[in-house]
Amino acid sequence: MKLTTSVIIAIIIGFSGAAFGADGAALWAQNCASCHGKDGSGNTTMGKKLGVKDYTKSQSFSDAEAANVIKNGKGKMKAYKDKLSDPDVKALVAYVRTLKK
Repeated sequence: MKLTTSVIIAIIIGFSGAAFGADGAALWAQNCASCHGKDGSGNTTMGKKLGVKDYTKSQSFSDAEAANVIKNGKGKMKAYKDKLSDPDVKALVAYVRTLKK
């Protein structure tokens, strides 16, 4: 009985942790889409003004490079190191990878 209860508790904790994990799509919508577009094309007023890259066509950067730019900014892109946690950044990088068509 104790073993069954322990297994059930472990499963509940495991699923609750996953529920609170970083959501790349939500983070993208909240922090990135205004410039980079919902689809990552950069086809927004601000994206065109800033000349952002179209992530639906080309992603010639490593995950580490993407994480560095998200955290520290580059060119006209502001840094998000004070706003996003490491798991958030990792989730965003993973989400960007899904944008390429």
